[in-house]
Amino acid sequence: MSDLMPSPALPSPRDQRASPRRGIVRRLNAWIVRLVLGFVLLSVLMVVIYRFVPPPVTLTMIGDAIGGHGIDKSWRPLSQIDPNMARAAIAGEDSRFCTHHGFDLKAIETAYSRNARGGRIRGGSTISQQTAKNVFLIQGGGYVRKALEAYFTVLIEAIWGKRRIMEVYLNVAETGIGTYGVEAGAQRYFGHDAGQLSPQEAGRIAAILPLPKKRAAVAPRGFTRRHGNAITRRVGVVRNDGLDGCLR
Repeated sequence: MSDLMPSPALPSPRDQRASPRRGIVRRLNAWIVRLVLGFVLLSVLMVVIYRFVPPPVTLTMIGDAIGGHGIDKSWRPLSQIDPNMARAAIAGEDSRFCTHHGFDLKAIETAYSRNARGGRIRGGSTISQQTAKNVFLIQGGGYVRKALEAYFTVLIEAIWGKRRIMEVYLNVAETGIGTYGVEAGAQRYFGHDAGQLSPQEAGRIAAILPLPKKRAAVAPRGFTRRHGNAITRRVGVVRNDGLDGCLR
């Protein structure tokens, strides 16, 4: 009877070739999943740590150090920074900072319309987005960097909250070549600490934030002077209209 039983079918040459390929694909997929999970866990851990600990250094700072400019920075809690500085940042960079959840769609749409008409290129990034970029990423970059910026923006909005975002922003934003944070900027340009900034001084620092390597806060000229004066006038509006209410 055993001689009449059919023999088990042997795998065809095609199946033998496909099997190793499937094994490689499975291993590759497993590594990709591990890398993604590792990145998510590490990024969340970093955001949680920086909720309580000042970021010690950023990639932009490292780039300045490598370029020979050095790093001049001094951490200062938000409670010890003159409120005029946060108001000037809101007036100049992100008027809806206290009401959006990291992204200002109206500002993005307005910037797109202005850029389409030509002239000076404007961005629609919020203070939250700029903080995420400054702390965790490099300047410039393409779609991958923008996607990561959006990811970190969601994280810091959820984990840090508005006061911490503003505090970190005012301490890591570049305020001059090799100069980071409003404390170092105030000392460099005005000879006193950031706890004593006048609306005009805060407006001048806010005016150079988008292009700190090309604009000067001392004796500004042209657009920088006009922009700084406009921000100074809006500092009172931010205060009176409660646009800084999430920071009080």
